[in-house]
Amino acid sequence: MTGHRARQWKVRPRAPEAEQRLIEAGTDPLLARLYAARGIEDPGQLERRASALERPDSLLGMEGAVAVLAGAIERGETVCIVGDFDCDGATSTALSVAALRAMGARATYVIPDRFRFGYGLTPGIVAEAAELLAPDVLVTVDNGISSRDGVAAAHQRGMRVVVTDHHLPPAALPPADAIVNPNQPGCPFPAKSSAGVGVVFYVMAALRARLREDAWFAARGLEEPNLNEVLDLVAVGTVADVVPLERNNRILVHQGLERIRAGKARPGIRALIEVAGREPGHLRATDLGFVVGPRLNAAGRLEDMSLGIRCLLAEDYREARELAAELDALNQQRRSLEADMHDDAVEALADDPALAERHGVCLFREDWHQGVVGLVASRIKERLHRPVIAFAPGDGGLLKGSGRSVAGVHIRDVLERVATTHEGLLSRFGGHAMAAGLSLDPVHLDAFGDAFDRAVRELADPEALTPRLETDGELGPEELNLRKAELLESGGPWGTGFPAPLFQGRFRVGEVRVVGHNHLKMWLFPEGGDYTVEAIHFRGAPEGRAPELEEVELAYRLEVNTFRGRRNVQLVVEECRPAGSGL
Repeated sequence: MTGHRARQWKVRPRAPEAEQRLIEAGTDPLLARLYAARGIEDPGQLERRASALERPDSLLGMEGAVAVLAGAIERGETVCIVGDFDCDGATSTALSVAALRAMGARATYVIPDRFRFGYGLTPGIVAEAAELLAPDVLVTVDNGISSRDGVAAAHQRGMRVVVTDHHLPPAALPPADAIVNPNQPGCPFPAKSSAGVGVVFYVMAALRARLREDAWFAARGLEEPNLNEVLDLVAVGTVADVVPLERNNRILVHQGLERIRAGKARPGIRALIEVAGREPGHLRATDLGFVVGPRLNAAGRLEDMSLGIRCLLAEDYREARELAAELDALNQQRRSLEADMHDDAVEALADDPALAERHGVCLFREDWHQGVVGLVASRIKERLHRPVIAFAPGDGGLLKGSGRSVAGVHIRDVLERVATTHEGLLSRFGGHAMAAGLSLDPVHLDAFGDAFDRAVRELADPEALTPRLETDGELGPEELNLRKAELLESGGPWGTGFPAPLFQGRFRVGEVRVVGHNHLKMWLFPEGGDYTVEAIHFRGAPEGRAPELEEVELAYRLEVNTFRGRRNVQLVVEECRPAGSGL
């Protein structure tokens, strides 16, 4: 069976001058060391107050979008949100509907069924929205930047269209009445890594300001909505969409997390956290991606995302809890499907070793589920450290593919290269640096696989395809304590583009045993220390047996483990290898 490619451990470089400036500004030396290794050069980059957020007025197209929406609200017209079927799309939709209704708008929503309509504002979903809801204005969230045909179809029916999106735009933009996307040409907004939910949060903030200027709230006795109340949605969607946590996104996620930890989250998010068995008061940013996000995504992957949006919009906790339980059950079903499909993929790699040696890898099975192929692509990408696209049968006789890439290989650019050098090969594609989706005629699958491999070879720096594990170096034995773990926890939010601290070190093994089905629990003596520290290596015993270990080198995270009200320090092992193995 094809195993994981061995990763080289490398300590992240950091700028000593930046580290010293941070220390002089009062930053703890350990955090200063970590921040300097993540490109932080000035204490201002670490600001987490909401007042430090970028202003909405620098988003190109904002004035036009607000004019369309404010006019629709003031005329009593119906505004329909057209979302996406992933977590970013669900949180964007829920935020928009909640904010618009709080402003007195007649707001509704429609979510494309991925199996009937596919992604984005298609003519099919425009027709369905027109028939069921008869809206005057369509607003896309987390999609729309590539929807030329859908916008044209809406205009033919007399609807105005506002596109809000964050994905990379095509050469020709859709003929919408307004477009708000920080990545569209000419947009000066500095936070280019905003998620879809972040973009529409800004649209709602600017709309509220416009309605305030128009005396809309005062004239109708409406309480002006507090948009801090939707920051829990912004945090969930931002983390779940795996966008880089640059300064503005870190502020948004921090503010949303603070609301959740303080017990101020909306009922749906509280219910999703509860069904996962987590405590809101100790939630981390990563929990939003691994706990809340998958349960929302399960609805869009296996059925349709309306269930997730109903949960997020629920005002009654009992209703939210029932909907969260349904989402949790769907997530269990998704996990089972994913496990089976992952086993199929690993078997395919074992049967064809040459496939695993390609620079770009394509996988397909007739019985795979199109809603889960992206997760399989992600897991195989981690295994091979190569861009991977997994395909499943779709509607209309086409294959639906979902791709995931490694840092340094922009998968949408790869697909662009394939499309321009092999005209007619791709039916449709879109995405961003690390993830993309596409449609393909089955007769072109082999040709596409070869073209994808060649395009990755041509565009990728070979160094990007060398698996590496970046660490923050070693901690002294005196630093492996609860106080340091709490310091690291408080220094976030950590996530994509601002990775959680990962350390390396040598330990003598005191005791080791298997917990659960395949996790390793270890008690370790740090080098130079005379005490033991607990460690957990999830899936560290794939055969269900504890290995014989005497001395190990670990790449690990220093975390706070909260269990039954008690907090203790724990090493969460990312990678374990025998000491002196030289890997």
